[in-house]
Amino acid sequence: MRIGELAGRTGVSVRSLRYYEQQGLLTSDRTTGGHREYPDRAVDRVIRIQELFAAGLSSKKIALMLPCMRDADGGPSEIATPRLVGDLTAERDRIDRMIGELVRSRDVLDEVIDAASGRH
Repeated sequence: MRIGELAGRTGVSVRSLRYYEQQGLLTSDRTTGGHREYPDRAVDRVIRIQELFAAGLSSKKIALMLPCMRDADGGPSEIATPRLVGDLTAERDRIDRMIGELVRSRDVLDEVIDAASGRH
């Protein structure tokens, strides 16, 4: 599929798809006319990249992670290193801390809302 179709199927801009390629997160073949062509599996890859960005990971960390994620057969990748596992664990811990901070912020807002509306 061409870049426009991939963008349409994933909801990701063409500009972002080009950026993903530049960062080594996504690859395409080129037609004789120079147009990018992606396999169908690129849809899942782009969605996974979006999920990792949404989790707060940088493109550099995502580039390290993608080859280590589960293989097509569902088994763990053999190239996941202990260091990468440690880095990913640290990222998960950071996200857990952020979730805790957001929950505390929401609780404070609930108290303010209750007080402002006279519901306490």
